[in-house]
Amino acid sequence: MADFVYLSPEWTEEGRRRVEAELTPETLHNVTSSMTNIYRNCPDGKDRYFHVAFENGRLAGFETGEGEGPKAEFRIIADYATFAQITRGELGAVRALTSRKLTLRGNMAKALRLAPLVDKLNKVLATIPTEY
Repeated sequence: MADFVYLSPEWTEEGRRRVEAELTPETLHNVTSSMTNIYRNCPDGKDRYFHVAFENGRLAGFETGEGEGPKAEFRIIADYATFAQITRGELGAVRALTSRKLTLRGNMAKALRLAPLVDKLNKVLATIPTEY
């Protein structure tokens, strides 16, 4: 299988499919939340986003695109390289937050509580054969 280009429409569709198949409401503790990651310094020079939302543990939104993306409970800003490390599973959400590699807009205490669920999401995304 060929690699998917990170954040491309094909990567997004594959990510949505895998998240829906592998993360159950029980696995995600029936969480209702949303986050938009804003990628700076992308290889093509554009800013990009990755948005994901869950309602009662079910995937309610999963999209990527150019620009700032949709409003969300959490807005996280970082360099493309940092988000790529997180998506590959090389850097955990808590460590990225506490080491200030990410800029968070939203409730930090709640973000830290939800970080293990974000790590579950990233473990699924890390299984996608991806060209970064």
